[in-house]
Amino acid sequence: MSDLADRIVAHYERHAHAFDADRRGGVWNDKPWHDRFVAALPKGARVLDLGCGSGAPVALNMAACGLSVTGIDASPSLIALCRARMPAQRWIIGDMRAPPLRETFDGILAWDSFFHLGHDDQRRMFRVFAELGRPGSVLMFNTGSVEGESVGSYRGDPLYHASLDLAEYESLLDGAGFDIIAHAVDDREAGGRTVWLARSRAVRGIK
Repeated sequence: MSDLADRIVAHYERHAHAFDADRRGGVWNDKPWHDRFVAALPKGARVLDLGCGSGAPVALNMAACGLSVTGIDASPSLIALCRARMPAQRWIIGDMRAPPLRETFDGILAWDSFFHLGHDDQRRMFRVFAELGRPGSVLMFNTGSVEGESVGSYRGDPLYHASLDLAEYESLLDGAGFDIIAHAVDDREAGGRTVWLARSRAVRGIK
């Protein structure tokens, strides 16, 4: 299924405006997790949103809460929507697997984006999280609940998802220097998402 994973960027670029309309028009059932993420950050925190999409509603909420947002997405059309909505924030066209940044952030978010990566890319992301974070940084992302790959559908096109085993995510977080502070599997109140909220340890070290 690796070829389907490689098509994700083109998929979101092709359906950018439909995706944006659906996200803005739907029920924001995952907001409680974003409230927890924001609450775990210091006032005015600098946040990196990996796979930020159109910025609605997640980045809009973070900006409204007074956070400084840097968003990265590989879709030029989605980044254009972000820039139009939030010109005071920073938006970058790029690959979340290799962010073109040499700085660290108080918060790192990979929401509804991380699970589109293949297994090996997901494993490599934990070094990216560690490099972009700092002691005390908060990380939140969501995954599947069991190891495997699946193909859904959006607007008639296949949509790839992958997940590692939950125990492997725990090991990868620990190895990257993050402690889990909240976790839920198949959270029905968040659309069935499996969520990881973690904080970087005061003493860092990538295993």
